[in-house]
Amino acid sequence: MKAMKSVLFIDRDGVIVEETQVDSLEKIHFIPHVMEALREIRRKTDFLLVMVSNQDGVNTPSFPYDDFIRAHERILEVLRGEDVFFDDIFIDYSLPSDNCPGRKPGTGMLGEFFSDEYDLSSSFVIGDRSTDMILAHNLGAKGIWFHEKSMDSVPSSVVLETDSWLEVAAFLTNSDIKTHRKASIERETKETSISLSVDIDGSGQGAITTGIGFFDHMLEQIVRHARVDVTSSFRGDLEVDEHHSVEDVALSLGKVISKALGDKKGICRYGYDLLCMDDVHAEVSIDFSGRPDLIFDVDFTRDCIGTFPVEMIRHFFKSFSDEARCNLYMSVSRGNAHHQAEALFKAFARALRMAVRRIPGSNEVVSSKGVLE
Repeated sequence: MKAMKSVLFIDRDGVIVEETQVDSLEKIHFIPHVMEALREIRRKTDFLLVMVSNQDGVNTPSFPYDDFIRAHERILEVLRGEDVFFDDIFIDYSLPSDNCPGRKPGTGMLGEFFSDEYDLSSSFVIGDRSTDMILAHNLGAKGIWFHEKSMDSVPSSVVLETDSWLEVAAFLTNSDIKTHRKASIERETKETSISLSVDIDGSGQGAITTGIGFFDHMLEQIVRHARVDVTSSFRGDLEVDEHHSVEDVALSLGKVISKALGDKKGICRYGYDLLCMDDVHAEVSIDFSGRPDLIFDVDFTRDCIGTFPVEMIRHFFKSFSDEARCNLYMSVSRGNAHHQAEALFKAFARALRMAVRRIPGSNEVVSSKGVLE
């Protein structure tokens, strides 16, 4: 007896590329990790990949067909270049007001899958909208809801909520190769107590709260712009001053990120960012080389930002680089001191995000030595 086929019905906008009317090449922005995840799924499973997309009003004055197809074909071309091929593609061009039966969540385009050739009960719909999850129900399939935050009401068809293609790949391949890189540490001294957990492949949730207002504001920039998820608790001897608290947070953050990176196989290793913010321009480069060093080319325009001594900013990054065992180069132009500091932290976070990014299809260490230590 011929085995029945299982299918991944995959939405395009909001799942493969960022959600927008993609009517030019400049508007094509791929969702992080989508190519490596789909490639992993194709290699390790027997799922058919089927794109199912609503493209509102194509071939109307506001969305000419030629503009749509040019961008669409480029998306497919890039995916093919990454060894990602779709077995079939279904696109509905109607408007919601047309009530077209082929428009999701309707199944009018997908009638061929209601046959003994396909096992819809073992198939999945991956989409970012509730209509995609309703489509899963209508097909008798399961739903993978691709969005950032959990909803109060989740359709019964949904078996996974995530905004990470790494989690989708791990879920569908029953493999931990693409799972999130997480680590936790605890640091207890007579001066501070800190418990810190990070998810490098997160979406920028959580916070590190020390009770030092400006410092907490800067730590928030790291979490949000590096898109790491953080869970923490902290107690520091603020009755003395801020020194021990800033230092120990930096040491803990550097150590936990190094721990989460493990042997650093498959990461970019290098990251950099150029960032302008109001009246200042910051530049940060980072290298997870296994050797700590800091070059801090910064001349702050005042000694304190509020009550926070600016000398502690250099000390923070020096302590981080020592424990993360990375090279850091940091510079910022003269300007408003608050802007100088914030631009540095934001650029650092963005450079960090680049450096820890996985290289699609690679499990190698980016070093001629074969190790980064």
